[in-house]
Amino acid sequence: MKKICLYFEIHQIIHLKRYRFFDIGRDHYYYDDYENERSINDIAERSYVPALQTLLQMCKDYPEFKVAFSLSGVGLEQLEFHAPQVIDLLREINSTGQAEFLCEPYSHGLASLANEESFANEVKRMSDTIKEMFGKRPTVFRNSSLIYNDEIGAQVAGLGFKGMITEGAKQVLGWKSPHYLYHCASDPRLKLLLRDIKLSEDITERFSRQDWSEYPLFADKWVDWIANTPEGEDIINIFGELVTFGILQPLSSNILEFLKAIPALAKDRGIGFAFPSELCEEKSVGAIEVPYNISWVDEERDTSCWLGNVMQREAFNKLYSIADRVRVSGDRRIQKDWDSLQASNNFRFMTTKPGYQYRGIYDSPYDAFTNYMNILGDFISRVNNLYGGADNEEIDGLITMIKNQGDELAAKDKEIERLRKKLEKYNPTGQVEKKPAKKVTSTKKTAPKAEATSEKVAPAKKATAKKK
Repeated sequence: MKKICLYFEIHQIIHLKRYRFFDIGRDHYYYDDYENERSINDIAERSYVPALQTLLQMCKDYPEFKVAFSLSGVGLEQLEFHAPQVIDLLREINSTGQAEFLCEPYSHGLASLANEESFANEVKRMSDTIKEMFGKRPTVFRNSSLIYNDEIGAQVAGLGFKGMITEGAKQVLGWKSPHYLYHCASDPRLKLLLRDIKLSEDITERFSRQDWSEYPLFADKWVDWIANTPEGEDIINIFGELVTFGILQPLSSNILEFLKAIPALAKDRGIGFAFPSELCEEKSVGAIEVPYNISWVDEERDTSCWLGNVMQREAFNKLYSIADRVRVSGDRRIQKDWDSLQASNNFRFMTTKPGYQYRGIYDSPYDAFTNYMNILGDFISRVNNLYGGADNEEIDGLITMIKNQGDELAAKDKEIERLRKKLEKYNPTGQVEKKPAKKVTSTKKTAPKAEATSEKVAPAKKATAKKK
């Protein structure tokens, strides 16, 4: 049976304000509050609310319908503050039992390409947040913009996830189809779900384009394309951003009506729906080797939109040069700013690739780079000040010591767990066996020889005295 795996990302760009060189050391607030509030309210009204209301109604009307979401931590914070109605709708959809929430890096950043410890820390924070908000810890992971390589896959498996979604990039798949379940080449425990680029982008990119040969696209035609995929290719992964509905594709294009029609048409053609976690329980057909970075962005499906020029790499390397110091600092304000500065859009604004138009408040990629580096310069000074003026060598030594202690504790925890399992193997009931007490045989005590002699001698002395 063919199954549609439907997943949507929810992330909100954090807009930084104009920050001059002369603000460094004087102004530690980096955000354009007006633009942040305006943009998220606009997106919530035009996209998130109507889209989620439609998905909620689909869950109520079609018990077999299923949908998955992932939220970035920085986006979630803004939604809670400026548009809590979006969170309410997500909770209501979750209450139907027909939604699954995935995990992603808290900042929607690029830590997976730079610092393993920072990446793991972000993932844990986001996993804890999802568990707290929606009542269940996620078991499937999606990286920022579906960034993936074999090394990242192995780390994600080590963090306890059973599956990960990524891009069905041609340079990776070759002749293979994205309609099967694969596994990570570096760690077979991690199952991989690969996005069907064409069927996904028919909705997210081309739906309202009048110069497209398939325009207008009706739901029955799109579902027929799924039904007509070759026999055995039963996993159809449709991944996109929730802003597809209302922002990337205007509501006037009837895209919500298109979405609402899919469950009934799929049912008529014997097509079901599945959560990512359900698909990851199945057996994979083989490994997919991804020795270099892939993503779902641009034609190249790589990381060049964030790290493709000298400016971007300079900003990226400068930011993550202090990653360890931020992680062990424990300062909440520093952590909040760190999350915002990591967000991938900060590097996307600096791209010089043709075709990218939206740059927020910036006039050019060079303008974006200058503004970001001014903010980063102030932020780095604040981080270093937390360590009382210690030089880099002393700070790095302290961080290394803390890391080594953490590694030792983790190793001890693993050893304790190994011994606990070994104990359970030999004593599965967990009860301590009580051995019968040894029977003690009582023996009659005899007086020491010296004492017995003295008792016999004493009466003789008395008798001698009387005789005299």
